[in-house]
Amino acid sequence: MKKYKILYYVTTIMSMLVGLWHFFVPVMFQWYDYLPMQYKNLIVGIDYTNYCFSLLLFGCSLLLIIWGKRALGESKEAKELYFFLTIVWIFRACLATFIEPWPLEPIPLAAILQLVLSDLLAFMMITMSIVFYKNIKKIK
Repeated sequence: MKKYKILYYVTTIMSMLVGLWHFFVPVMFQWYDYLPMQYKNLIVGIDYTNYCFSLLLFGCSLLLIIWGKRALGESKEAKELYFFLTIVWIFRACLATFIEPWPLEPIPLAAILQLVLSDLLAFMMITMSIVFYKNIKKIK
């Protein structure tokens, strides 16, 4: 399990950083410039969704970093939380790749980077989840 320690921490830190970054996305990409200001409920709803998503992603990832020794050890619960986070990233990668790709306009590089990085993170997390699954089966 020691040889997978780096993969575990890389995936959880990347996930946490995306959660942290998402707090600033509305301002960075000027979301409000594209919305009519008379729809205050729409703006508040978007903010609530984004901030709750950001907090959950950041918090789950941070918790997994703190629980790193447990997850890499024999804690089934920590592994289950990692499995859940993996499912979130698989869903995100499927959205970006197959269901609703990010539009190339106005910033093509942002669209391409989010596609590649979300797919890469999902793949790395799937790899780590398979290692965890095999470890759980071996313990039983």
